[in-house]
Amino acid sequence: MKAYLGNINDTVDDAQIALAITAASRAVDRHCNRQFGLVAAPEERTYTAYWSSDLRKYVVYVDDFMTTTGLVITDDEGTAITDYTLKRTNADKDGVPWTHIVLNSGGNCRGDGITVTARYGWTTVPVAVQQATVLQAMRLFKRRGAPFGVAGSPELGSELRLLSKVDPDVAVVLGPYLRWWSAA
Repeated sequence: MKAYLGNINDTVDDAQIALAITAASRAVDRHCNRQFGLVAAPEERTYTAYWSSDLRKYVVYVDDFMTTTGLVITDDEGTAITDYTLKRTNADKDGVPWTHIVLNSGGNCRGDGITVTARYGWTTVPVAVQQATVLQAMRLFKRRGAPFGVAGSPELGSELRLLSKVDPDVAVVLGPYLRWWSAA
């Protein structure tokens, strides 16, 4: 972002730039309804298993994860479930996350009792998402110079109202990464 701003060696605004990047990153995550940043260690999260009449198996919709390191799945009685299939098929080869787990057999699947321990997030954040985050961070950083959320000059016809949602260009770039449903 500092290179984008053109002040690579200037450290005066580093704290404000860091805040803008963090806020933009969370805005991108919320906009896409997913978490791109990879958690440092496996986290335990609880999900609901749904019966799929098509598959004739239980399916658990989960938050994005891209590595099986530390992956543990247990039912509501704490019994390990080892017979499962990670879906989307070929996600690991295509560089995209798994978003649901098909339980092939076993496990007590009543209620909100499926616990999945995993390193949630993406192992590599796509370049488009990185660029969208920089664009949104720039917008947030520049906002400090835009009193009352207005940038430009009405006298010169360049007045622009700053939006309370992600930048329109950011929304376009993030389109392919939108997740239309939530695992929670």
